[in-house]
Amino acid sequence: MDHREEDVHRIRITARGPKAAIALNGRSVDPGAFTGYALSHQEGQSPHVVLYAGDWAETVFEGLARVSVADAPDPGPAAAVFLAAIDAEELERTALARPDLGTGPQSLTQAMLLQLQEWASGV
Repeated sequence: MDHREEDVHRIRITARGPKAAIALNGRSVDPGAFTGYALSHQEGQSPHVVLYAGDWAETVFEGLARVSVADAPDPGPAAAVFLAAIDAEELERTALARPDLGTGPQSLTQAMLLQLQEWASGV
């Protein structure tokens, strides 16, 4: 992939566990500005860094890279599609049959939420 020189930025990332210090073009980035990054590199191309939310293992990278800033995806639309596909009668029947269904207040609601989490996870 060809790139224009103005698209390439000097970046330094020093990460330890879930914390990372990021500097772009020699200037430190506010530690709260980004909570994660992804670094990719293919032979013959400039490295590419995407800054976004996430936890990453300890790593250090210093060099020239194309830098993109991405927003964390909004889970709302996917959740709405998932919930629209739920059969309310099946959810109630399955939740009432759960062996961990309690007898206290909100037990049925809690059982339904646990069931939805399991279905969403493919369990």
